Amino acid sequence: MTEFCAALKNGDTTDVERVFTKCMGKTISIRDTAVRKEFKENFYHGLILGIMFYKSDWGVSSNGEAGDGFYDIQIEIEEEGIGIIIEVKYAEGGNLNAACKEALDQINKNNYTAELKEDDMHKILKYGIACYKKQCEVVMEKEVWY
Repeated sequence: MTEFCAALKNGDTTDVERVFTKCMGKTISIRDTAVRKEFKENFYHGLILGIMFYKSDWGVSSNGEAGDGFYDIQIEIEEEGIGIIIEVKYAEGGNLNAACKEALDQINKNNYTAELKEDDMHKILKYGIACYKKQCEVVMEKEVWY
């Protein structure tokens, strides 16, 4: 959990991906996503939220309204001025890269960073996390403003 959170805060997509994949490999069954397509990403979303519970000093919220839509996960690390938006996608058919791009496009199109900017988060990390069975891919865009 510590390693995942540190990688997330530092924008280290390689480690976020590695640690989350390892976590899934040790804890979940592919049967955990044996639900209708539109609900599959909810499982992974909940798994990430469970990991975030570890960081009691981070402001973590789920499915909140921001910009022109509802983000999956928002994190504010107030003492460092870091804001994180995570959009989780289920990669139907295993096309992880396309699902990551879709997630980032959704963050940008719907301006999910609006609330973080209002809250004076000066470094914003936007993550697209795509999952398929016990695999994931992670992409990130960084926005710094003052």
